[in-house]
Amino acid sequence: MLMKKKQSALVLAGLCILFMAAMFLFSSQPYKEQDMRPELEKLVRLDANTLPKIEFYYGGALVTSTLPYDFIEFWIRKSCHVAEYAVCTLLILLTLRTVLVPVRFAVPAGFLASFFYANFDEWHQSFVSGRTGHFIDVITFDSFGILIGVCLFLWFTRRKKSR
Repeated sequence: MLMKKKQSALVLAGLCILFMAAMFLFSSQPYKEQDMRPELEKLVRLDANTLPKIEFYYGGALVTSTLPYDFIEFWIRKSCHVAEYAVCTLLILLTLRTVLVPVRFAVPAGFLASFFYANFDEWHQSFVSGRTGHFIDVITFDSFGILIGVCLFLWFTRRKKSR
């Protein structure tokens, strides 16, 4: 049984490290290599009046639906932030539980590990051509993803206990 736990822990830790490495590699790509707008333009025809008028400032830049491809790309990218940090946090928490860290310690440790990685990732992006590192990403979308990961972990943990 102990050997199986060790193997599970190694597999989960490996998946976690690979996932974080993939996140790092994507963050290392210049923006122009990840620009989704040309593909969006091929998929759907939009103009300045297609979407309801929504405007706000995020990280010092105007996000407006009057530039529909930019607006859609913004929400796709931020949704990816949420999803990737939910998965990252879940992998960290599962790894910690597999090595028998109690839930009451695993949750704050997993939250903090993901939060620190999100900060590191934003800092790293500030050195990449055409990219910006914004702390607002960490405290909004990344943290929301981290909270989703924690909630999923707690849901799975409670569900498993009730069986």
